[in-house]
Amino acid sequence: MTTSTPPPTSTSTRLTLALISEIYPTRDDWPRLVERLREARAAGADVAVLPEMPLNPWSPAFVVPKTEDAEGPDGPRAIMQARAARDAGIGLIGGVILRDPVTGVRHNTALAFDATGTLRGSFAKTHLPNEPGFFETAHFEPGEMPPTVIDGLGWPVGIQMCSDVNRPEGTHLLAAQGARAVIAPRTTEAATFDRWRIVFQASAITSCVYIASVNRPIPEEGVQIGGPSIVVAPDGAVILETTETVGLATLEVEYLERARVAYPGYLPVRADLYARGWTDASRSGG
Repeated sequence: MTTSTPPPTSTSTRLTLALISEIYPTRDDWPRLVERLREARAAGADVAVLPEMPLNPWSPAFVVPKTEDAEGPDGPRAIMQARAARDAGIGLIGGVILRDPVTGVRHNTALAFDATGTLRGSFAKTHLPNEPGFFETAHFEPGEMPPTVIDGLGWPVGIQMCSDVNRPEGTHLLAAQGARAVIAPRTTEAATFDRWRIVFQASAITSCVYIASVNRPIPEEGVQIGGPSIVVAPDGAVILETTETVGLATLEVEYLERARVAYPGYLPVRADLYARGWTDASRSGG
């Protein structure tokens, strides 16, 4: 294993992702995460991506939240993920249930660490389901900040968490801000994956970005969680779809640039026009 290779720069023409479909819900599981990240780095990955809430059990299977599932800034799960990234020498997108130390408000929050274990950005899940097996509104509040591009992982990337992908405005916004890839940790049922694939492909084509998503791997608490990890290229081609625990995919700038000069990539974004329209929709309660 090699951990001394410097992380890729923002000008790198390639970025290799390791999509790790595995969770580590107890402290006894945490050493396994370190070993998995080392394996990914040895295989050539620049950034590892974990599923949604990777160090938690799937608590939204139940309506009543547990206090111990959440933590404040610099809580034990966040510290563990930072140290694991540093020890393996790999970028890491993981996450926690983050509790505001003043208000007590909880958010399902993705965390992006670089290969030194430094936190480079975060994103609080914005669109929360509320149905059997996914009682998320009982456990978290929706994020109130739009997604922004995160630097320091080799490429400029953005994060959308699971259901956020089904409101593609966030993906389009990230692409307009300069993201080359949108990372989507998720928790979905295996039976719904064909529909998710369509959404990923449509968002990749219309935004001209790579989209990479990794799922929690197996049923939990009676919820039929499962389904492949997937990476979709900016032209909609599926370049990785696997149920293996670790899937590797290398993203290419050249592929991205070709998509952005072809149709529909060359169409103007018209951010000012849509901003006015969304402002009007907001005022009317839409």
